[in-house]
Amino acid sequence: MANNDRLLVQILLLGLLGASLWVLAPFWSALFWAAVLSFASWPVMRVLTRLLGGRQALAAGLLTLTWTVAVAVPLVMLGFNLADHIKDITALLKDFQVEGLPPAPAWLVGVPLVGENLASFWQTVDQQGAAFFATVRPYLGQVGNWLLARSAQIGGGMLELALSLVLVFFFYRDGPRLAAFAHSLLERLINDRAEHYLELVAGTVQRVVNGVIGTAAAQALLAWIGFMIAGVPGALILGILTFGFSLIMVPPLIWGPAVIWLFWQGELGMAIFLLIWGFFVISGVDNILKPYLISRGGNLPLIVVLLGVFGGILAFGFMGLFLGPTLLAVAYSLLSDWVADKAPAAVELPREPH
Repeated sequence: MANNDRLLVQILLLGLLGASLWVLAPFWSALFWAAVLSFASWPVMRVLTRLLGGRQALAAGLLTLTWTVAVAVPLVMLGFNLADHIKDITALLKDFQVEGLPPAPAWLVGVPLVGENLASFWQTVDQQGAAFFATVRPYLGQVGNWLLARSAQIGGGMLELALSLVLVFFFYRDGPRLAAFAHSLLERLINDRAEHYLELVAGTVQRVVNGVIGTAAAQALLAWIGFMIAGVPGALILGILTFGFSLIMVPPLIWGPAVIWLFWQGELGMAIFLLIWGFFVISGVDNILKPYLISRGGNLPLIVVLLGVFGGILAFGFMGLFLGPTLLAVAYSLLSDWVADKAPAAVELPREPH
């Protein structure tokens, strides 16, 4: 009878745990980003708490306010600007449908070897624009719906960011208690290996954060150098924007329009230079520097890190940048411990007499 009672309690606990996870499911993404942000900046939180005489709630509030001003406000403004640009693109397509293409730029004719052919092609497209748009008209509605859906996703992302910043305050304030709870839970599950796996997860996340920030800083510096060489105005501002866009792994959204602007201004040589620099140097450094920084200081093989980074992104999106290496690190460590425990003891063979 006692065994039946224990089984019933276990079933009820599992049901309660499942219901709790179901309730939290809509907030997983916001909880994840709040946890990563608070963990990455915990050394700053510790220093600020010490400066404020141990008042952790005040330090949490000030640091959350700092994140709101430094991150949330620019991203919200960027989101609204992107939404406006999506509306502008939709209006531009309608203008092309009614009025046709604008006159060909003067520099197009001056392109060596193919300039006249490009200008002639431009005129042909302009003359046949009505027939072209009549052909693609059935698809324009789908394109418009797709752009509106992207606008809705941007708005949802802004709400998720706001919720993350609300949650990060509680992670800051209750961080030590949450860490103690996680440690106690792991001790209950895996006994003396709890400390090892907590350090493994913490170290992996910290290296991923360092890799993301370090790679973004390197890409921003390289972008600034490229913009300076190409003579793009506002090179410093564009370099700073490259840092922000590198964090979400889309730096081409900065150097790409700069290349188009150089082409439009007739600076063909500099446009080709910036295109090559952006593709192979600015964006290419991500594939080399980020895995190196993430694997540096850890015991994981580089191939495990690479598979964790790229496979995690493909499986979970941007969240996978952190989840992928962490999951593979824990799995690799579990398998290593299991193999070590099951490995047969070495048998010492008797030595032959001399």
